Amino acid sequence: MSSQVRLRLLPSDRCLYDEPIQVKVSHLRSRQVVTIKASSTDEKGVLFSSSATYRADGNGDIDLVRDASLSGSYVGVEPMGLLRTLKPNTLNTLFIKEEALEPHMVKFSVHDEEQDQILAEVTNERLLMADGVSRVSVKEGNFRGVLFTPPGTGPFPAVLDLSTIMSERRAALLANKGFVVLTLSVFQENLGNLKMLHLDPLEEAIIFLLQQPKVGSKRIGIIARSKAADVALSLAAFVPGVEAVVWINGCSANTAFPLFYKKRQILPALKVDTKKFIPTQSGAVIAKYAMDDPLKEENRATVIPIEQANTNFLFVASEDDLNWDCNIYKMEMEERLKRHGKKNFESMCYPRAGHMLEPPYTPFCPSSVNMFVKMQIMWGGEPRAHAAAEVHLWKKIQEFLRSHVSCDPVQLTDLN
Repeated sequence: MSSQVRLRLLPSDRCLYDEPIQVKVSHLRSRQVVTIKASSTDEKGVLFSSSATYRADGNGDIDLVRDASLSGSYVGVEPMGLLRTLKPNTLNTLFIKEEALEPHMVKFSVHDEEQDQILAEVTNERLLMADGVSRVSVKEGNFRGVLFTPPGTGPFPAVLDLSTIMSERRAALLANKGFVVLTLSVFQENLGNLKMLHLDPLEEAIIFLLQQPKVGSKRIGIIARSKAADVALSLAAFVPGVEAVVWINGCSANTAFPLFYKKRQILPALKVDTKKFIPTQSGAVIAKYAMDDPLKEENRATVIPIEQANTNFLFVASEDDLNWDCNIYKMEMEERLKRHGKKNFESMCYPRAGHMLEPPYTPFCPSSVNMFVKMQIMWGGEPRAHAAAEVHLWKKIQEFLRSHVSCDPVQLTDLN
């Protein structure tokens, strides 16, 4: 490596996962062209990498906030482009970073391609947990999950983070913002043997969460995406204690499995017709139009009666979601609530975003395996617009939950 060229990450090499950094290179030759690369290995051992070519200014400096990439994984001015465009060395692979205790490590390096030389390198340590946040594995009654609690005495609002595959990432990041968050999978049984889904274990989780000593809210917020989002709607409609729901790219009906509560079926399952999958050259399929229509007479019993919920809703839909037509489901729910004289909802629509809306600065995933159909599925989204939607939505989620999941007295702490 060159003893003079300097690569800096500002304000620090160490930051929270959802925080932007400024990448700066100095002490290059005037107008020197170099390649800046980023690489990271996920929890499955898959290598993700990206690169962009830049030309230094007259002083030999490059600033990714100011300067445009000339070529590579992206073109133009994009300060966090190297993180967004991290791509796996295998097709149709999702970036896996679900355990909160270990940071997301990203190596940045500056290369002189003509001389085949690494000029400088530095590692960005992107933490999922802020200092003082506690993480406790929970196994109570019929549910298991992980509880994240902010430091301080509180009181803090309570949030249930639901997913189809157990993930700690979003929950830990929300705890950094001053929420007590319990994360768990909606599937509390082995998915391979699952014939039906029960709300009862999730009700136990709500009761457990509200009993935590630092929780000051009388009811909880729920955040969920995809299949977990329709489970969140059902909890709001049938189970006490739900103050607010953030529904992200889900369905307005109960999907995949019949839903049971208190030993009786409350909703049948809306099914998918795999014959309607559209193949693509990548080997992944587009499933957007494969779900049965929940508004057809024979399927109406699958529709979740959110109009009976005493809950505030934030509906979030990506127009380029290729997994299913979530924007149609969003509009149907809006119209239904209006017909019932309800004003308890807000909506966000992102025109060029795809299904996999994650916390900011997560590598974009165009396709990966869908756990229900066990096939490679196209998730959709124009990468740059999708990344911008993630940044915008992350702020909106926090504002919505702070507004509706309140404590008495109000004392919402942001650890940032």
